[in-house]
Amino acid sequence: MPTLPAPRTDPQPSRSRRTPRLRAALAMVLFLPIVLANSGCARTPTSPTTKSTPSASLTASQGTTAPALATTAGAMPASSGVSPEKTNGVVEIGWVGDTTPGSKYGSPPGNGRALFEEVRDQLRAPDLMVGNLEGTFGDGGKSKSDGGNSDSYSFQAPPRNAEALAWAGFDVMSLANNHTYDYFEKGLSVTRAALAANKIADTGLPGQIALREANGVKVAFVAFSPYRWNAGIADISAASRLVRKAKQQADVVVVLFHAGAEGADKTHTPPGAERAYGEFRGDSRAFAHAMVDAGASLVLGSGPHVIRGIERYDRRLIAYSLGNFAGWDNFKLGGNLSLSGLLTVRVDRNGDVLDGRWLSLKIAEPGVPDTDSRHSSARLVTELSKKDFEDTFELDAKGRFGPGR
Repeated sequence: MPTLPAPRTDPQPSRSRRTPRLRAALAMVLFLPIVLANSGCARTPTSPTTKSTPSASLTASQGTTAPALATTAGAMPASSGVSPEKTNGVVEIGWVGDTTPGSKYGSPPGNGRALFEEVRDQLRAPDLMVGNLEGTFGDGGKSKSDGGNSDSYSFQAPPRNAEALAWAGFDVMSLANNHTYDYFEKGLSVTRAALAANKIADTGLPGQIALREANGVKVAFVAFSPYRWNAGIADISAASRLVRKAKQQADVVVVLFHAGAEGADKTHTPPGAERAYGEFRGDSRAFAHAMVDAGASLVLGSGPHVIRGIERYDRRLIAYSLGNFAGWDNFKLGGNLSLSGLLTVRVDRNGDVLDGRWLSLKIAEPGVPDTDSRHSSARLVTELSKKDFEDTFELDAKGRFGPGR
């Protein structure tokens, strides 16, 4: 984990008052039906467009090296209704990297909402929005950094901040990373409960498959890391079996993984295994290729805290890292560490990539993402992809791409 910047306090963003306009709007609401009825033009008003909540279920099983955990969670409630045009057999999936909704180093105002305000519209656009939860929810307790270890960071946000993830548009959060067990078994249990209370699925525990459905497409999410509390990235054969099991339950399988060395200079994806801080951090290329061979349509990575390239392997998409996404005074920023992205990919029921976009983001102090009109990270990922891989997806100047060859 990079060295943390010095803590700072930022005021809560101001919100404009609209009381006079609201009064006028209410008056119009009361008055307009009378006018329309008298003119013979009365009609049923249409509801505003909102992101629907897809139906979902969640299953998990426990491996021999995992801590004692609750292994199942109830099914997520289905949406109130799906219009015919939303059952077209095509689903758009969004992915962002490391996301910390608050910690002892700083907590975003608005119960965490301030962290996502600038990109909320973009996060809510995909049918299924996914992120890497780099931290926990809870109210204290024993952490791994107790005992004065200055090289160990423990991230914990108040459970109420989980609502900000739902408000921002997240549907699934990966728990496959080195901070999931910051507050041990109790912290993990509280984290899962906070997510479930906000109808957000989680994935990443040993044997766990998270299922969501959107537009008539069943999507399975599985996640892996090098750590014992997660489905393991080192045992590629076991990981492949889990992906094949997920494929039996869904049309499309999305694999999430946390791997690779860390640091501003770690933008390239090397062949072979990587290490960081004395830890094995996986063989990203071998793992990702095996997941596609086992049936994954998308393989989406995090971990290095910087952007890495995109590979096109057997007509499937592998994004090795989107860098950091959002955190309040807990990520070191500057240079490559401030570049981020929101990757959206449309796939059909067969798992074929139709098109997508890399939306360039830039992280401003104290760790808030915003869109970058200069498309800096799209240019960087294009450069890295061409240098590191034999085949990739061709991005245009604004990060859009098609299925490729």
